[in-house]
Amino acid sequence: MSKTKEAPAPKSKQADTPKSKPTQDQIAARAYEIYLERGATPGDPMQDWLRAEHELNAPPKKSRSKSKVITFAA
Repeated sequence: MSKTKEAPAPKSKQADTPKSKPTQDQIAARAYEIYLERGATPGDPMQDWLRAEHELNAPPKKSRSKSKVITFAA
């Protein structure tokens, strides 16, 4: 009997770099920034926390390349 080795199963392409979850300190810091952006006025701390958590968990937005503006002399 001959033994044949099976090729390893291909790895799934979910994400090349695993994204770590933000820490509570990072979320708290961002929630505080949101509070300051609002002018340090009273608001809903839970909403600030959830917004901060959402922003930190969202994938980074790809920046669009800006087109060059060409000016012509008149």
